[in-house]
Amino acid sequence: MVRLGYSGGVKGDLPERHITEQTLVKQLVVLIRNTTWRCGKLEKSIVKHLHKKHENFGAQGVPVKDMMQKLDFNGEKKNEFLDALRRLEKRNIVRLLPL
Repeated sequence: MVRLGYSGGVKGDLPERHITEQTLVKQLVVLIRNTTWRCGKLEKSIVKHLHKKHENFGAQGVPVKDMMQKLDFNGEKKNEFLDALRRLEKRNIVRLLPL
């Protein structure tokens, strides 16, 4: 039996994005540079949170899951938060490390 239009679930935007979100949530965020120049409101809140955690000789890395709970990101805001983390990593402001 031949099924037309079925790709086997290998390709597509939703499964790949879901997998990357799961791996991103299981990572540690480390602040490299404390700068928010040309950053949006969400990126500034992430950098500010990381700076406050590291300010008094605290832990250098913060798990993404804990940060999402602390800053109260869920639902659609969760996706915006994860995108903001990717942008900060691309600009070499934070580094994402496996947990």
